[in-house]
Amino acid sequence: MSSRLRRLQSRHLGRPVHLWTHGWFGIPVLVLPSASGMAHEWQLGGAIDALQPWLEAGALKLYCVESNVSRSWLSDAPPAVKLDRHAAYEAFLIDELAPWIDRDCQTHGIPMVACGLSFGGFLALNLALRHPERFPKVLTLSGRFRVWPFLDGLPPSRGADAYLQQPLAYVPNLVGDALQRVRSNLDVTMVVGQGAHEGKCIPETLEMGRVLKERGISTRVDVWGHDVSHEWVWWRRQLAHHLPALTQVPLEKAG
Repeated sequence: MSSRLRRLQSRHLGRPVHLWTHGWFGIPVLVLPSASGMAHEWQLGGAIDALQPWLEAGALKLYCVESNVSRSWLSDAPPAVKLDRHAAYEAFLIDELAPWIDRDCQTHGIPMVACGLSFGGFLALNLALRHPERFPKVLTLSGRFRVWPFLDGLPPSRGADAYLQQPLAYVPNLVGDALQRVRSNLDVTMVVGQGAHEGKCIPETLEMGRVLKERGISTRVDVWGHDVSHEWVWWRRQLAHHLPALTQVPLEKAG
């Protein structure tokens, strides 16, 4: 299996961004990390080992990129600055990283799976909802989807910007061409456990799933048992169960 660390210079962020790639061929998966923001999070958590059969078979290729949540949503910066820094990160993903992945896959505009756990679940789903042609499939694990508590004190003039970054706010109001664009492209899978430390992930995942289904967006919510806790021992199992299935490439037919 091929694993490699790269540093991509970003004009939107004004700094280099760490990116780990795993695998040599297959459906590209953009991995958005949890609140840790680390590009090597999935390696530390054992997810790369758990997915090794599919990576070696050429069914999946993972692009694990660092995030800027410590500089945006989880920082002590003013709310307007948080929004601007998140917008810059999204611009990096769409304008810089996605074309880089195109070149790496030798396919212009290649569709990707967006995947994230915990806070990365919000990043993945929000990105896919805003760019469904680029990310027609999304997988969230133990996701959190209420981000407006991080924007307390935001000036009213920035209300529209905040609204457009909060799926629980804008999805219920999608209509017309905007709704059809999402309906015709996006397929969502959301997973959550009911055990220790899942806490607010449970109601927020159920609420987000309900809102998506009410708008006719293809959505599956998979609730695991009361022993399933908010930690890697379960996320590894959930990833091995769901992520290969989203590629529609059975292991025995890959390669």
